[in-house]
Amino acid sequence: MAEIKQRWYVVRAVSGKEKKVKEYLDLEIARLNLTDYVSQVLIPTEKVFQIRNGKKVSKEKAYLPGYVLIEAALVGEVTHVIKGIPNVIGFLGAVKGGEPVPMRLSEVNRILGKVDELLETEEEMKIPFVVGESVKVIDGPFNNFSGVIDEINEEKKKLKVMVKIFGRKNLLELSYMQVEKEG
Repeated sequence: MAEIKQRWYVVRAVSGKEKKVKEYLDLEIARLNLTDYVSQVLIPTEKVFQIRNGKKVSKEKAYLPGYVLIEAALVGEVTHVIKGIPNVIGFLGAVKGGEPVPMRLSEVNRILGKVDELLETEEEMKIPFVVGESVKVIDGPFNNFSGVIDEINEEKKKLKVMVKIFGRKNLLELSYMQVEKEG
């Protein structure tokens, strides 16, 4: 049997249904015995940290909502099977309704690298705060106070927040984990 060449493709899914699409794809591929043609289905996720009830919790969030990556050889029925999965809109390609276009290896590596990198640097957080934004302190002695971000130190993951305490403005240095966006 000739070697089956697999490439990475992007499957567009209904946003929020990526996990369902992956489950269906995995089941269908196993059921139809297509494991030689489809080696992996991947949802690119990133870890997001929040403080809930004083505890640091992490949850996985799809960082490319609406997209599922699939490593497959699109031969015979494979394309049709993938397109037939519930919540699948179709393949990402150059032409609407045209042939699926494989991803460039550099793109795949960048995305997979991000996934691997996240496993390695689990503690690393990316919380996009903006100077001038209103935040609420959710941890520490100034819990429930509101203030405005005055300065951001991304390296140390700290914010300087101007908070009104007893009618006077004070500049507090807080970690990203001690505040949440208001609104």
